[in-house]
Amino acid sequence: MKPRLLALVAGALFGVGLCVSGMTRPDKVLGFLDVFGAWDASLAFVMGGAVTVYAVASRVVLARRSTPIVADAFQLPTRKDVDARLLVGAALFGVGWGLGGFCPGPGLVSGASGSLPAAVFVVGMSLGLLAAQRFAGDAASSRGTIDTSAAAIASETPPSTTAASRLSPPT
Repeated sequence: MKPRLLALVAGALFGVGLCVSGMTRPDKVLGFLDVFGAWDASLAFVMGGAVTVYAVASRVVLARRSTPIVADAFQLPTRKDVDARLLVGAALFGVGWGLGGFCPGPGLVSGASGSLPAAVFVVGMSLGLLAAQRFAGDAASSRGTIDTSAAAIASETPPSTTAASRLSPPT
């Protein structure tokens, strides 16, 4: 029960933060993206504040704890390369953000509030996720490499190295 309660609290805090910052308002987001027009830089401060808090907090937590409170290991990215898949995904994300005025988190929060444009965005985002999963699954299976189904991803075991060992200097 503890992990679900913590997830609920974290999600609620995230949703409140999105609402307070204005990220659930497409006009605010589109004003931020309109750098050559009536640019609204206020979301840059929101993002900068979030990145700063995360950068400091993650270093403190990873330095003090070898495992998270409600999981067996920290799930940290291991890949550092930039490939075509990443670039295409980032471009599609940016186009969707610019056209809809929502990114996934704010879209879900706005959709839950009953906003029709947000609900349309969430449906479109869900269909896009399903198509991407299908495309990635077809490409991987034709190469005989990886299973990208949700069940396969959920059943993966966490990496054996802990966050604390990744922060330690090599011996």
